[in-house]
Amino acid sequence: MTILFKGLDLSPAVEALIEAAVHAERAGQRAIARNRFETALYLLDRGQSRAASGIVRRIARSYLDEGQLEIGLDCLEAALAIAEANGQDGDVAHAMNLMANAQLQRGDPDAAEKTYVRALELAQRSGEMQLQAMIAQNRGVIASMRGDAVAAIDHYATSLVIYRRTGLHQYIGHTLNNMGLTYAQMGRLDEAQAAYDEAMAHCQRSGDVPHRLLALVNSIPLWLARDEVERAEAVCRTVLVEATEAGDQRALGEAYKHLGVISRARHEFGPAEQQLTTAYDNAIQRQDLLLAAETVAEKAELYEVMGKNKEMLHALTSSHRLFTKLRAERSLADLQRRVTRLETRFYVIVKRWAQTIESKDAYTRGHCERVADYACALARDVGFDEITMFWFRVGAVLHDVGKIVVPSEILNKPGRFTPEEREIMERHAAAGSELLRDIEFPWDILPMVRGHHERWDGTGYPDKLAGEGIALSARVTCVADVFDALTTDRPYRPGFSCDEALAMMRADSGRIFDPELFERFERVIRNSVGLYVPPRRPAIAIAV
Repeated sequence: MTILFKGLDLSPAVEALIEAAVHAERAGQRAIARNRFETALYLLDRGQSRAASGIVRRIARSYLDEGQLEIGLDCLEAALAIAEANGQDGDVAHAMNLMANAQLQRGDPDAAEKTYVRALELAQRSGEMQLQAMIAQNRGVIASMRGDAVAAIDHYATSLVIYRRTGLHQYIGHTLNNMGLTYAQMGRLDEAQAAYDEAMAHCQRSGDVPHRLLALVNSIPLWLARDEVERAEAVCRTVLVEATEAGDQRALGEAYKHLGVISRARHEFGPAEQQLTTAYDNAIQRQDLLLAAETVAEKAELYEVMGKNKEMLHALTSSHRLFTKLRAERSLADLQRRVTRLETRFYVIVKRWAQTIESKDAYTRGHCERVADYACALARDVGFDEITMFWFRVGAVLHDVGKIVVPSEILNKPGRFTPEEREIMERHAAAGSELLRDIEFPWDILPMVRGHHERWDGTGYPDKLAGEGIALSARVTCVADVFDALTTDRPYRPGFSCDEALAMMRADSGRIFDPELFERFERVIRNSVGLYVPPRRPAIAIAV
């Protein structure tokens, strides 16, 4: 009989049902466990309120483990009311501990911390050693989420001491799993592996299938980090077999994600895409947004290796959207780091794509990055906020992505274009927006790509827009684009100096350019420190 129900004078039938429910719970069969707990609850005699509170808590925990927070919280409210009516501090503390777990799952670690502290006070007052260990473990989870790895390890160590001292070995595996994750985040891989190995041994002895599978899954990145790919794959295959038998969907999703990464490393692109898709579908079905975000980010890496730039950007934006949603829901230091890393990766890939397109044109190397620098300086002066600035820079770097449809011989032609060639060149603005149309960027960059050749007087292309009918982002990009074109060498002329270029553009302010934006741009260029501005060309001596 589990310690929560010892000494409660239960009937043999109820004891048997509880034992069967606990066994099903440890095997990952939560629906079966709930059914047996509910039957035991129905068979309780009157006056057995402590047992009733404990059973309802176990039912609540199974719902929380499945992510069904509202149902779980309803059950916890009932368990708490029974415990308070019975005047049992220990039972109240157990219910509050689970409520804090739910608050944590909802993404409110501050509220959870306060609830854990209150539950700990009650647990200490009632001498509930097991619960004190659980709360220490849960506070370790919060510390880890906040990025305080040292505090997390201290909490986990406290939990382990209590579990070992009281002989509660069946709970050690879960704590060791969490400790291993924290060590891995700290880069202490040997200690992480030792924690996972010990966790698996404890779980094996206690018959705790879900946490044994969790330790196996968590160990996979360690083998990959050590470049022991064969070992990592073997662990994945073991997880697939055992998780399928146990019906553990979470472990299955994680295993398929890692298999996809392994297949990608081997350039087995078909299996990699299929495995990552399976992992993503698993995550979405279980509403596991973190796994979904991680899986789509891995897919983006796959598409980059395959040279599928459009699919790669689509996957990156999907991953960014999921991580941003998680960050908004949960104040977690780790999620903030992931979003920052993803944005850095996103920009590197976008920049590389732009450089690939530029490589077709020998005279425009670095053009997209310079345009982005000029455009961002102007956009910041206009008042764009920092979040917008990141995606504005992405759009500026991609403004000429449509040139991929323009033949190299036209891009590199040393003389003036024929009317036919000019028509082909002018297709690039619309082609670029069409190429990116299906990618759900967090900020709308398409007007920049499509409209950066529109003119203030309505004589530009592709849509003949005029004045404020042209998106502000496109008007800003237009100014930056022309300035860079004028100040760099072209097949048919050397680049103009900064002063010469600004003078030429000033003559076209109100015709090509938004006059207010050009006035700002000229001031920004002349006042900027560290912004690249081409030097004046040396005078050319002409032999006569």
